[in-house]
Amino acid sequence: MEPIILASSSARRQDYFKLLGLPFSILPALIDESRIKEANPLKLTSELAVKKVEKVIEIMKDRLPRWICGADTVISLGGKIFGKPADREEAAKMLAKFQGRQHKVTTSIALFNGREGKIDCRQASCAVSFAPLSDIEIKWYLDTNEWQGVAGAYRIQGLAACFITKIQGCPSTVAGLPLQEFYAMLRDNGYPYGA
Repeated sequence: MEPIILASSSARRQDYFKLLGLPFSILPALIDESRIKEANPLKLTSELAVKKVEKVIEIMKDRLPRWICGADTVISLGGKIFGKPADREEAAKMLAKFQGRQHKVTTSIALFNGREGKIDCRQASCAVSFAPLSDIEIKWYLDTNEWQGVAGAYRIQGLAACFITKIQGCPSTVAGLPLQEFYAMLRDNGYPYGA
């Protein structure tokens, strides 16, 4: 199979690439996400996923690979978007807002097909419901440091699963790479899966 450049340092996305048996290398696309002020989760994640791919294209312009994949995930609740918390205090505030409520998780995936010279971008969303949490439970979770570097300050594949009462949609969307959409994207773009 042809190698894919993954424009992300996300360990969970790497785990999914391994699960799918995809050969890949990592080149995190460090872009300034704070400059993008889009309030629509679908548009925001799409813009960021595409920008990550474009950044890798820029970096590798002299030896452009055939495939580059970028992704971005955000959480939204009550018209507000929650990205990665800057610190423990912000993470605590996020978890306090989510507890006992349902929020939406949106992930966009961008795939560059070097043969076609185009970027395909697709999105997936799901709803996640949290159980009511006490201050002690939030502090316990924060002490695990799982909140660091992830949208919404929690990892579904970690101890935060203890707090989730319901997921409507694909759990891999919450983890940062909606597998059904990603597989369909590879297939539709002619990726030689299994070859």
